[in-house]
Amino acid sequence: MGRVDNVTATESGGSVVRRILLGSQLRRLREARGITREAAGYSIRASESKISRMELGRVSFKTRDIEDLLTLYGVSDERERSALLGLAREANVAGWWHSYSDVLPGWFPTYVGLEAAASVIRVFEVQFVHGLLQTEGYAQAVITRGMKDPEEQREEIDRRVALRLERQKKLVSEHAPRFHAVLDEAALHRPYGGREVMRDQLEHLVEMSEHPNVTLQVMPFSYGGHTAETGAFSLLTFPEPDLSDVVYTEQLTSALYIDKAEEVGLYTGVMDSLTSECPGPDESRDLLREMLQQY
Repeated sequence: MGRVDNVTATESGGSVVRRILLGSQLRRLREARGITREAAGYSIRASESKISRMELGRVSFKTRDIEDLLTLYGVSDERERSALLGLAREANVAGWWHSYSDVLPGWFPTYVGLEAAASVIRVFEVQFVHGLLQTEGYAQAVITRGMKDPEEQREEIDRRVALRLERQKKLVSEHAPRFHAVLDEAALHRPYGGREVMRDQLEHLVEMSEHPNVTLQVMPFSYGGHTAETGAFSLLTFPEPDLSDVVYTEQLTSALYIDKAEEVGLYTGVMDSLTSECPGPDESRDLLREMLQQY
């Protein structure tokens, strides 16, 4: 059990991380006692699928349910119970991003929480500049492009842009994560918002690439095909030793969170290959400056 008392998740992303940590601890306790999910669910007047969602950290926790499960799992030590119940209370604290839930797809708040808690963020993008590197004007153009009636949805667009800018504060905070982005050159040539917006965006990329915690590489057209044939993805690493890396991929109507070690390993290998195949950060910065001359 050891690490329950040593949770060091950041203030902003801690609730998501703590849900995952608590769920992981509950799963270990249940398996150690040889109790099925069905039996555990019965003990708290819930279904097997509810126990599964709890153990994956995908739902909030009721104190009574945690108390009953700990009793079922034979956890009688008061210090251990107190630590886990405290973790449950902290896991239920809503993150700042929940105030934007009315303008976000249901799966995205979880990603924002994980992103906020990550100590290392590695991303590959093809379609457009990654959200953590977008200027306000570029973000406005990207979000507006996907709207059926931008004028009618102006308030939603503004709130989604505001969320994107709020997420970016993490990169320049006191405890900023290491951020490594590989952008396909296609993302830099696809115009969003016109020449001025694109010029500002390229200048912003050059500026951000000079931050000590940011590594930015561009995969040029001249390289031809590359290992990331399946498209964009994010790879998140956390400071908590109990948390495995998570890969996030997004589709039109849903998203996929991958944490199985063998699958995460495949994405890690692709990211490592992209990093070695691309021009280095200095050469990529020079490429960005060359593109700027077009504007």
